[in-house]
Amino acid sequence: MTDLDIEVRINGARHRDRVPPRLTLADYLRERCGLTGTHLGCEHGVCGACTVLVDGAAVRSCLMFAVQADGSEVTTVEGIAEPDGELSPVQAAFRDEHGLQCGFCTPGFIVTVTAFLAENPHPTDAEIREAISGNLCRCTGYQGIIRAVRAAADSNHTAAAPTAQQA
Repeated sequence: MTDLDIEVRINGARHRDRVPPRLTLADYLRERCGLTGTHLGCEHGVCGACTVLVDGAAVRSCLMFAVQADGSEVTTVEGIAEPDGELSPVQAAFRDEHGLQCGFCTPGFIVTVTAFLAENPHPTDAEIREAISGNLCRCTGYQGIIRAVRAAADSNHTAAAPTAQQA
């Protein structure tokens, strides 16, 4: 198959590239863009480690082809923090509430929770559990993660998904 031209904004920066039609967005981000915060776990869309925002929606980048992102705004975990490097409220809450251990699943959780809180800034604990149910963690037991989501929601600074101007 012939490679295809794409143009995508990633964390606010425009990327033009020529990619094979079957290159996943996850592989594109990691291999072509050097954004290795997007982790690959199961490569079947089950674990959530590869979650990124595409036009503000949380998606599994292992299940999406890079060509499908053509014309879109993609935000990876690297684009969640403020431009000056200050952690987002979600990132700070994960740090403060011990919502991570080995860190492998953390980028997917951070992105998932960022999108979730943008849509539901005042969730119940049941809604938090439902929102993170698509992300797997083998280390934490989830209690620190749930506390982190609650803390981020309770902060008055919960940020929506970053826009191109913020990233």
